[in-house]
Amino acid sequence: MIPADETFDGTWPFKPHFSTAAGFRQHYIDEGPADGEIVICLHGEPTWGYLYRNFIPPLSRHYRVIVPDHMGFGKSETPQDRVYTLKTHVENLEKLIDDLELDNITFVCQDWGGPITGAYTIRHPERVRRLVLMNTLFGYGGATPPGEKTEWFRWIEKHEEAGTLRGILGELGSTVLSVMKIIGFQNSAAVDDTWIRAYSAPFPDRGSCIGGIEFPLDVHYARFQEFVLARLGTGTLEAVKATPAMLAYGMEDRAIHPSWAMEDFRLLFPGAPIVELPGVGHFCQEDAPGILTAMIQQFMQMHP
Repeated sequence: MIPADETFDGTWPFKPHFSTAAGFRQHYIDEGPADGEIVICLHGEPTWGYLYRNFIPPLSRHYRVIVPDHMGFGKSETPQDRVYTLKTHVENLEKLIDDLELDNITFVCQDWGGPITGAYTIRHPERVRRLVLMNTLFGYGGATPPGEKTEWFRWIEKHEEAGTLRGILGELGSTVLSVMKIIGFQNSAAVDDTWIRAYSAPFPDRGSCIGGIEFPLDVHYARFQEFVLARLGTGTLEAVKATPAMLAYGMEDRAIHPSWAMEDFRLLFPGAPIVELPGVGHFCQEDAPGILTAMIQQFMQMHP
């Protein structure tokens, strides 16, 4: 776990906050006016809130921006006696939101932040005001998954079948950049010693890597599907579909097929805007932060 006061040479200058509502010490940042509209930004694999460091200053000028670190990532605790599944991460988010008494939420989500947002929203549509998806999908739009796996999940399958996956992903402290490149990291110009240290810091030993190991296995073994699909017949799907939504997609994604994600989005939100970003990878927050933050603010203004 990263020390609470670590700023990574001033690139992460935000005051740390912690909640224990979910049964572990969960870090989040809370920037902007206390009475501002709520924007929650959710990261995925194998990153943490640092991914949103360039989003927070412009968005927090107008909105109350909350960026949590999932269990096992960033400055959050990595308990060894917990189950690391999509279900658990959604339950953790529910407890954090209840603890902070948040409502009328705009979610900004990428990678695993998408399925987490989607599962939360279909369970609590009355608390969600807008949805901004970036290089992710909810997974319950009904689009048919492509027959061929992406480069990332072929890599996961190869090493899981060989029995080497836990060993390799257990070394994220020294391999995080290589892993991110497999997934579709593009902006090599952003990488310096501080960047490497910031993304490596959550993973000082093998035990600290459990979250990074288990996230892709949720897909490999389809463990997440039952939980994601469980609420489709409860009548809340129509409430989700009525929520203003947009999708921005870095087309150099090697984790999620862009065509699949965009079709899943279209089936949920017909007519909602989809913006394709050529030359931008899976970690679009690193590649195009200025474009994305401007789009988010415009979208929120268009859907007051």
